[in-house]
Amino acid sequence: MPKLRKMLGSADSQECISLLRLMETQNKTTLAAWAVDFAKNNYLKIYENECPGDTRLTHTVTACEECIKGSRKLTEIKPLLKASVQLAREAADNPTAQAAARAVSTACSALQTPTNALGFLFYGAAASAYSQAGLAAETEVYEHIACEEFKKALQALQQAAVADEPNPVKIKWNC
Repeated sequence: MPKLRKMLGSADSQECISLLRLMETQNKTTLAAWAVDFAKNNYLKIYENECPGDTRLTHTVTACEECIKGSRKLTEIKPLLKASVQLAREAADNPTAQAAARAVSTACSALQTPTNALGFLFYGAAASAYSQAGLAAETEVYEHIACEEFKKALQALQQAAVADEPNPVKIKWNC
């Protein structure tokens, strides 16, 4: 069995580079809304399947959605964001749940840190791969699933992107 990684995917892949370039054309709110929505629709379910009855991440996602819509302030949800990071640490004995929790909490943190709109995908790719292939698959299987996850994310961002965004976010990538 290969050693499980916390994150899967490659910053050098064509899908990732395309995501980076498209993200650079969008504003912070668009990126955060897309990240939260993508994590909600793809990784939150993985967490809930691994940890039935635990609704803490769901509450965080809901609060983030309300913040994006303007009905809550970022200062109000910061404690939830911090708690969601801790939630991921608590799931250390379950790599699938932990990766999913990291993906969701990182996506939600895109409200504060726009680069997290990319970072959450690496955790999400791991969550998706471990959920689909189990914890004993070959590295190539995990990498294939991660690549497909990045393709899916790129398509979703292309649909959410605002054409000719007048106030694109200024991002310094560290990858």
